[in-house]
Amino acid sequence: MIKTDIIIIGAGPTGLFTVFEAGLLKLKCHLIDALAQPGGQCSEIYPKKPIYDIPAYPEILAGTLVDNLMEQIKPFEPGFTLGERAETLDKQEDGSFIVTTNKGTKHHAPVVVIAGGLGSFEPRKPLIPNIELFESKGVEYMVKDPEQFRNKKVVISGGGDSALDWAIFLADVASEVSLVHRRNEFRGALDSVEKARELAKIGKIKLYTEAEVKEIHGKDELHAVVIKYNDDAKDDSYVETDYFIPLFGLSPKLGPLGNWGLEIEKNAIKVNNAKDYQTNIPGVFAIGDVNTYPGKLKLILSGFHEAAVMCQYAYQIINPDKRFVMKYTTVGGVQGFDGSKKEAKKEVVQSIS
Repeated sequence: MIKTDIIIIGAGPTGLFTVFEAGLLKLKCHLIDALAQPGGQCSEIYPKKPIYDIPAYPEILAGTLVDNLMEQIKPFEPGFTLGERAETLDKQEDGSFIVTTNKGTKHHAPVVVIAGGLGSFEPRKPLIPNIELFESKGVEYMVKDPEQFRNKKVVISGGGDSALDWAIFLADVASEVSLVHRRNEFRGALDSVEKARELAKIGKIKLYTEAEVKEIHGKDELHAVVIKYNDDAKDDSYVETDYFIPLFGLSPKLGPLGNWGLEIEKNAIKVNNAKDYQTNIPGVFAIGDVNTYPGKLKLILSGFHEAAVMCQYAYQIINPDKRFVMKYTTVGGVQGFDGSKKEAKKEVVQSIS
């Protein structure tokens, strides 16, 4: 049983910033996320895309934002349960909660915060017969460890940033990289498209455009894919490969959260935005893109604000007999659980004789 002050479901930017705000109140956090790494969509879908509406950052890459948040919360030593989906929520007699994942990992805390963005993410799978038979046997929907593809043959499908970025990256890792897209035009960043075309010209990437992977072959492991062209006059391409990585994005779903007795409206969780972003279940909060209320803006900075407000009320639940006096970090500094401390230098008062 993992015990903490606050269980945070979702390790995207809002969930990560919650760790910082809770840490200022001396509250420990543990995060649960179905993805294999922190950062949510920013890490998994568009790590190299710039974001322009983060205060004090005229422009910052999504992946860099996540790196900075991880550095910011490091002193507060959060725990992580990654690659597991929050499955059940059980309220205890004392008002606390136990959250159990799909792999049976149990977490116990007096407060639960749902910061799951648009919900848990599931890969959009191509309609290829028997593809599920080769999952984890050559078919991968995410790149978790690039070294897995070292000196291997890889076929990537997709026309967005994720497909382009991984094709470019793996060109220096895999022995052979093929990129398949059903159109001739790509939807990714212009510099990524140009880089992919340059690599194709020198033979580092094999480009198959106006085409789709329609068949996969193998016995115990994936052996080859069949690429069919939009132009019926063209013969199919039989491409031997060790891995097939279809990157068609992730589909957001509330998943098991929808069965927790929460008040749901249009696939989002209703909260009390006039006070604390608490749901209809006392002690359970929802912040970030997963919640809804009148005037809701689905922006990262909105999630940051909601996290700060929510933590003040979570403190009252966890410490009902204590009163916390908020101090600006410029005054109180930041005291980490690891013993570190950041604070402004004290003014030195001296007399002039």
